[in-house]
Amino acid sequence: MKTVMIISGESSGDLYGSLLAKALKGLWQEVRVIGIGGEKMRDAGVGIISGISGALGLTEILPSIKKIHDSFKAAKNAIAEARPDVVVLIDYPDFNFRIGKFARRLGVKVFYYVSPQVWAWRKGRVREMAKFVDRMAVILPFEEAIYRKAGMPCEFVGHPAMEEIEEFEKNIGAGGCVRLTDPGKGQAEDRSNQQSKVDSQEMLIQNPKSKIQNPVIALLPGSRPNELKMLLPVFVGLAGLLKKEFPCCKLMLPVAPNIEEGRFRTDLEALERKGVTLERGGALKTLASSDAAVIASGTATLQAALLGIPMVVVYKVAPLTYFLGKLILDVRHISLVNVIEGRGVVNEFIQQNAEPLNIVEELKRILYDYRYRENMTSTFMRIRELFFGKRPSQRVAIMTGELAGWPSVKTEAFLRQT
Repeated sequence: MKTVMIISGESSGDLYGSLLAKALKGLWQEVRVIGIGGEKMRDAGVGIISGISGALGLTEILPSIKKIHDSFKAAKNAIAEARPDVVVLIDYPDFNFRIGKFARRLGVKVFYYVSPQVWAWRKGRVREMAKFVDRMAVILPFEEAIYRKAGMPCEFVGHPAMEEIEEFEKNIGAGGCVRLTDPGKGQAEDRSNQQSKVDSQEMLIQNPKSKIQNPVIALLPGSRPNELKMLLPVFVGLAGLLKKEFPCCKLMLPVAPNIEEGRFRTDLEALERKGVTLERGGALKTLASSDAAVIASGTATLQAALLGIPMVVVYKVAPLTYFLGKLILDVRHISLVNVIEGRGVVNEFIQQNAEPLNIVEELKRILYDYRYRENMTSTFMRIRELFFGKRPSQRVAIMTGELAGWPSVKTEAFLRQT
């Protein structure tokens, strides 16, 4: 039986893994997909052998060590017993490097999908990966050259975030407007101050030249437990200030499906008391319905840019993690938007600077200064062009089949249908 194992370590990888699983099953109905992931992968028909850890950083990872150890043992046992045709590793390098080396020793093909941030730190990992990776697919345009220079078979396939957004826009329908759930009525209503429209090539954002008086603001504090622990208290303070600055604003916070809500109940309830609407399972809809967003650095910053939503980027980690990171990281920016452009397109507030007053001032500039807002969103549209129409999940599914040596008669027909 055709078998693929997919291993992801956090919420974004869970999304990418779920999209890949669907694409694999669309090409080969008899394929069995197993792996480490979350609810999205489970819903896509993946046989989950262990859940994701979501840990990041030295001090943050310590409480998750047992869970990570158990997941590693489960993955090794599954590879040894199932002998998958291909193991697909999604980012999560410290875990996946060990799994990849183990799979290689057993003669199992290793496909790395979504590059670790080798351009930011530990650049020597490229040479290490070349010893156990059979094929590489990257999701940022500048990453392909890094691996090809090291002699690795590598292809830029596009970003799954764009794939998800294209499907979202398709469901809305060309020329349709995003509708926003009213927390009071529990019904959908048209936005009064902005419509988010789509066509076959781009999301057209209609920004009024006067300042936005009654803004809709999305709050995205991340999905990893350590991010929520550090940023939710900041967002609680921010919500209070925003309600004072914009009395008629609408604040929405999408709650990631993989988080333990009970662990963060105190902060979530505090946000609700301050008038924040908690949205479950609707991050894209929340972003697309917004005039601006406050986002923890990560994939969501790229999602917002691809949707054309102006943003403020924030990030905060444990002091020791930040200190160590400063010693080893070789980057000027942390948000994907700024990394791709190589300049500061959006403002980033990190550590002690990630505080409500700074964020409010930046939001005021975005919402009140049309030229500033337009410069930001026009850059976002250029970034969108890099990713539009790439269909990464379908391409990676085809590459997986090629690596496994499976017949690919259906692949071109499959791509034409999607």
